[in-house]
Amino acid sequence: MTHMTTNTIPEKYMAWLKGRAFAHLATLMPDGSPQVTPVWVDSDGVYILVNTARGRQKDINMQRDGRVALSIQDPDNPYEYMQVRGLVELSTENGARQHIDELSVRYTGHAYQGSPDQVRVIYFIRPMYPIDE
Repeated sequence: MTHMTTNTIPEKYMAWLKGRAFAHLATLMPDGSPQVTPVWVDSDGVYILVNTARGRQKDINMQRDGRVALSIQDPDNPYEYMQVRGLVELSTENGARQHIDELSVRYTGHAYQGSPDQVRVIYFIRPMYPIDE
């Protein structure tokens, strides 16, 4: 594993983030213990985007404490991965339903099957530490 000295997302990983790479998102519970969830990911080139439903544990945790970590695997080679420690800088419900539909088509080939009553939110995570590979 090598250590990157930049806080930006290296170009070689953008294909993973704009493709079908799965990530494991670690958030912090109120007592400081870690909570990990597999998630679909996206990127706008600066932030790593995670979309979730309001009320889920990761949503509650990120609202309270924006410190997170992600492990993201190469979809073609699970032995290649990147680790990111970051901070939630922004979140929005605006466009989140459309975003989850786009992610669902990318990852599953069809529109999102979740409840239409779900309130969706996008979290924008800024890599705050060197990205490890």
